Amino acid sequence: MRLGIRWRIALPYMAVVLLSTLALTLYLSHQLRGRLMEQYRARLLAQAQVVHLFLRQPSAVPADLQSLAADWAEQMDTRVTLITRDGAVLADSQSDPATMDNHRDRPEVAEALIEGWGASSRYSATTGSDTLYVALDAGPSAGLPVVRVAISLQAVGEEVAALRRILVSGALVIALAVAGLSSVLADRLTRPLRRLTEQVRAHQPPAAGTSLGGFDEVRSLAAAYSGLTDELARRVEALAQERNEVSLVLAHLDDGVVITDAAGAVRWANPAALRLLSLRDGAANGRPLLEVVSTPDVIALWQTGRQTGEQQETIIEAPGRTAFMRLVVSPLPGSPAGGEMLLLQDLTQVRRLETIRRDFISNISHELRTPLASLKALVETLQDGALEDPAVSGNFLRRMEIEVDSLTQMVQELLELSRIESGQVPLRLAPISLEQLLAEPLDRLRPQAERAELRFAVNLPTEPITVLADADRVRQVIANLVHNAVKFTPAGGRVSISAMRVRHEAVISVYDTGIGIPAKDLPRIFERFYKADRARAGGGTGLGLAIAKHIVQAHGGRIWAESDEATGSVLRFTLPLA
Repeated sequence: MRLGIRWRIALPYMAVVLLSTLALTLYLSHQLRGRLMEQYRARLLAQAQVVHLFLRQPSAVPADLQSLAADWAEQMDTRVTLITRDGAVLADSQSDPATMDNHRDRPEVAEALIEGWGASSRYSATTGSDTLYVALDAGPSAGLPVVRVAISLQAVGEEVAALRRILVSGALVIALAVAGLSSVLADRLTRPLRRLTEQVRAHQPPAAGTSLGGFDEVRSLAAAYSGLTDELARRVEALAQERNEVSLVLAHLDDGVVITDAAGAVRWANPAALRLLSLRDGAANGRPLLEVVSTPDVIALWQTGRQTGEQQETIIEAPGRTAFMRLVVSPLPGSPAGGEMLLLQDLTQVRRLETIRRDFISNISHELRTPLASLKALVETLQDGALEDPAVSGNFLRRMEIEVDSLTQMVQELLELSRIESGQVPLRLAPISLEQLLAEPLDRLRPQAERAELRFAVNLPTEPITVLADADRVRQVIANLVHNAVKFTPAGGRVSISAMRVRHEAVISVYDTGIGIPAKDLPRIFERFYKADRARAGGGTGLGLAIAKHIVQAHGGRIWAESDEATGSVLRFTLPLA
């Protein structure tokens, strides 16, 4: 059976007492008390430091400090008191803090506030015995309470009294042996404790496999401290990793997130929120939300959420720009610092798509109404008697055929556009020169340009340009662009086609000296059924440019328009080089 540290101290003393002299009784008992007090102080100081280490981890500290003090007191078999730097008792494992006096003038607390830690022993009315107190302060900047750990000295008094009785009955002949044995024993005990204390104060746990020497309790304490610090390190690392993951997700979130504290200052804002609120990176953190956000609707909803403590939601329009946002203000009652979370969702694209959908329905209704109304009028005219006149009925039937062909073309182009948009039309990509791509559609449209009395020109670079494209689809794009240029250019004008190599792509341009495109219509001319006011009288379904846009985008290219109403227009698109 391995003896504990208390017996390992007592038994050698009891053995040497038999050889001690009466003259050394008081001296040795005094020494024993002093050493025991030193050990208790060291033990209590280590326990106070462990409590401080625990309090430094906010996520592990419960809201009820009284239960925390009771748990620690039960684990360490001591009395634990948490005291503010002003002396107010926050929690005590044996008494109600509300009934306790201010402790700032307690000797151990006063010394700890000056030296970092302090100790004193005195009679305690709470425990009814002499008590040793050790207080530890982490400094004013740490934001932690003063931890005071106390233990009854009744056991110390009993051990000293027992030793005195044994020393009195001992012999005087082995006084030197007592002194020598005491010295060796004290050294064996205090050396590992000092080493462990130094490592604890330096927050450096003993490395694995390192022996501090001394008794089993010392080695056990070192192992326990090492395990505690390892566990705390793992928890801190896990919390840091979790925080980094959350921060990464929020940083790449398209929705804006702003978190404010209980005082109304911005604690954190992700890049999307800075963009939606037109703020510079880092300009909002730590400043009141009222100062950094200039949108009244945002401030009003945030203040309503703070006052009511309930989630608020609305749709707002950012002033000065066509941007719509959904704003949700949610209180954060579970947060230690309180505050609110603002969620901002950019609805600009959704509103734009809704506008395009409404315009599409309006435009297709307009395009269908004209030929259908014409057909209805022709049918009613034939029913009213025109059918009996062969010449008139034949003319009407030809006109009806034209309208039906127009409707058929519109439906076919809609189906084709839908198939292209949904990716149901696979591209047969192959290297082909631009000269071959341009030849067929230009030869087909050249007679139309000549009938319209237009000058028709093709400008290609001397060095051949080869692109990777679906020839039939790209020829359709060229035909649509050239046809538009011919249709809206008055007689005597000019239509020209040119191409050039720009880095890793080819740029094809179709110029005309026609009526031009108003600036307000330029962003929308590639929408299906969209027609500028000047183009409405020119016929057509309004789907050609939409089809061209989707074919070019399917090739990985871009298409855009430039126009000057005084000089004409140019439509350009790009294709990847082979």
